[in-house]
Amino acid sequence: MKTNPGRFFEDFRLGETIRHATPRTVTTGDVALYTALYGPRFAVQSSDAFARAIGYPQSPLDDLLTFHVVFGKTVPDISLNALANLGYAEGGFRRPVYPGETLSTVSEVIGLKESSNRQTGVVYVRSVGSDAAGETVLSYCRWVLVRKRDPEARIEQEHVPSLAKVVAPADLAGALPRIDASAYDPDLAGSPHRFGDYQVGERIDHVDGMTVEEAEHQIATRLFQNTAKVHFDAFATKDTRFGRRLIYGGHVISLARCLSFNGLANAFSIAGINAGRHVGPLFAGDTVYAWSEVLETADAGRDDVGLLRLRTVATKNQPCGTFPDKQGEGYDPAVILDLDYWAFMPK
Repeated sequence: MKTNPGRFFEDFRLGETIRHATPRTVTTGDVALYTALYGPRFAVQSSDAFARAIGYPQSPLDDLLTFHVVFGKTVPDISLNALANLGYAEGGFRRPVYPGETLSTVSEVIGLKESSNRQTGVVYVRSVGSDAAGETVLSYCRWVLVRKRDPEARIEQEHVPSLAKVVAPADLAGALPRIDASAYDPDLAGSPHRFGDYQVGERIDHVDGMTVEEAEHQIATRLFQNTAKVHFDAFATKDTRFGRRLIYGGHVISLARCLSFNGLANAFSIAGINAGRHVGPLFAGDTVYAWSEVLETADAGRDDVGLLRLRTVATKNQPCGTFPDKQGEGYDPAVILDLDYWAFMPK
């Protein structure tokens, strides 16, 4: 065969390393399109002048743009035949990425678990994104539900990895270059609230909503070279459970992150992802809202920035003034994303 049908669950082997195709040079054109699709307003990533004033050589890429490009490399080899991306853990952004950098990705299969119905299985991978010099810019784990080609196929070795529930702040503290916090202009940044103004347990309704259009979510997914069939093939998805295309889960993460600017404008850099779960599907025409909770604060041994551990919950078609959340063993039906992450904020 000359074409790639994608891997099925029984094609994966525990411990194998997969070097993903198509290195990607990320440019200011990608940054502009990302801004058009999601509307991020964090000052450090928006203004070279602002970034230089606090110590960067220029504006870095939005951390989630880096994440999506690194993630997109993995899709043809990991999740082309996936039914759902289930979760994330142990994510760490190791260094800023600037326009002109080339990113590539390698993944290791760290776990395999066949589903009880024998029609599918969960594949766990650790993916590492590197720059052209081979330096790690991002690493994370994810697990995905993948179809089996043959329900009777036997799996030689199964293993469910033990993953940290929270990334240690000390492991993330060095990812951000030292900044001049005294030069950080709160008026230009959009908020006077700094690290010390946030308290554990505080909840923030981000107020704004964004309705997702059919064309834009496909443009966004193509921007990241994500080829998963469930996001594009309307003919094939008409016979699936939902009968229509699913919106890429990372699209929801970016929407929620951009909405969080209203209340967290100075949380300008994501340091790590502790856990993430796509609770429910999102479709074109739905409107996304978000709220966040401060779970923890960490000094991280720095006097310029601190780390906020944030939990951002996204909903569809329901504003978040009442903070829709877990209900017993499940969630409020409106909840579509539950993301736990660390973010840097100036002191």
